[in-house]
Parts: sequence; structure tokens; C-alpha cells
Amino acid sequence: MIGALVIGTILAVGALAFVLYPVFFGAPVRRVVAPPKVRQSDKDAAVVALREIEFDRATGKLSDADYTDLKNRYTEAAVLAMRQEAVLPVGDAKPDDAIEAAVRAYRDEHVACPACGPRPESDAEFCSSCGRYLRNRCADCGAPVDALDARFCVSCGNRLAA
Repeated sequence: MIGALVIGTILAVGALAFVLYPVFFGAPVRRVVAPPKVRQSDKDAAVVALREIEFDRATGKLSDADYTDLKNRYTEAAVLAMRQEAVLPVGDAKPDDAIEAAVRAYRDEHVACPACGPRPESDAEFCSSCGRYLRNRCADCGAPVDALDARFCVSCGNRLAA
């Protein structure tokens, strides 16, 4: 019985110390770092503005005359921004272009099954999910392989995979 009282007292004192620690020693200061602001392109800003005036007109916050004036102004800005974007030099590659290039390189490196999609193994001969032959042509004669479960080439008889 005395042991239970001692353990209970120790737990109560520990909980009290845990709760009162910030009062006596101060709470740790946490810095809140604001995420970096992503700058919209001129084209995106004009398109967003067009959507906003459409919404404002639909909700009755914008008169038809103001809507027509703003729509003409924002449409001109959007068209101008799209034309400038289309004439960008090749050296000004956007981050999306780098992502697209990485995706293209991954797809070129990894074989894709028409039914199951890209396979994780770059040297796969058959799909690990459905068993379909992944190389579209025979390695020896170059004949197309159309059968789903082909093990041998119908043109030259070559074994398609080990």
C-alpha cells in the first residue's frame, strides 16, 4: 500500500513539473517561417483577373458597363502576355520544362506495359503484373510482337525472353 502511494506521488510530482516547467523556465520560442511567395506570370494574373470579374458580375457586384471595360482590358493583357511567352528565347527554360525533361528521361529509361503502365525495372522483358511482353519488336528480326503472351517471335522463331 505504501509503495502505491509513493509511485502515485512520484507520478503526480512529475506531471506537475511537466505542466509548470514553461511557467518557470519559459516556453521555447518557435520561429514561424513564411513560405516563399510564388510570383504569378502575367498571363496567369490576367486569367485570374478575368475569372474574378466573371464571378463579380455573376454575383451582382459589377455592372455590365464596368464588366465590359475590365474584360477588354484584362483580355488585352492576357493576349499580350501569351504572345510574349510564346516568343521567349530557348535559353529561358521554365522549371516545368526541366520536370518534363526528367519525366521523359524516366519513361525512356523504363519500359511501359500498355495495360499496367511503367514498370519499375528498366530491363524488364515481361510485365511483372500481367505477364505481357514489353518489347514491341523482336530483338533479332525486328518483327512486331502483337500477342499478349508471346514467348517466341512468329517471324523468325527467336525466343523473346529467357
